[in-house]
Amino acid sequence: MSKIDNFTKSFFAEQVKCIEKLSKQKNQIEKIISLLIKKRNTGKKIFTIGNGGSASTASHFVSDLLKTSITKKNKRFKAISFVDNLPVILAWANDTSYDNIFVEQLKNLVSKGDVVIAFSGSGKSENVVKALRFAKRNGAICIGFTGMYGGYFPKLCNICCTVPSNDMLTIESTHVILCHCIVDAIRNLGKPLFQYE
Repeated sequence: MSKIDNFTKSFFAEQVKCIEKLSKQKNQIEKIISLLIKKRNTGKKIFTIGNGGSASTASHFVSDLLKTSITKKNKRFKAISFVDNLPVILAWANDTSYDNIFVEQLKNLVSKGDVVIAFSGSGKSENVVKALRFAKRNGAICIGFTGMYGGYFPKLCNICCTVPSNDMLTIESTHVILCHCIVDAIRNLGKPLFQYE
């Protein structure tokens, strides 16, 4: 057996073990699904934030909320990713600080009862933490997806899902799986508008 074969087997085994441990947090995941459906039905906005790989997850999740989750006879999600407008991000980073790139966007758009969803492997990213603090002070519901020991997320978020791993790649992969789980649940609780072959 080659070293590569050993590595790939070990890698996949670790992913499976992580997901099995995550099933203990099914109550948090169910709460997120119920909350998002409620906010969709009441016309509230959903904002996502994150850095690096977590930024791509934040963007991906909004894509799925805006299209993949559409069901017949139900309202559509009002979701915005704060990682997608590069000129706005760079303007705030350049003129003030990178720590402000999310909180300043929230100041333009967030209202009481909206949802802010944050992705961070460590739960300690300063720009994300700052945005969550602002959102909470202004009556938004905060949802956190993190890993390791959760960082500041468990205290800042109304609902927090912590991936039981210290490996950043495993954490980020699992965040995408969680997002797909949520979107699939929303689709299956209604009648999906789009079917995929």
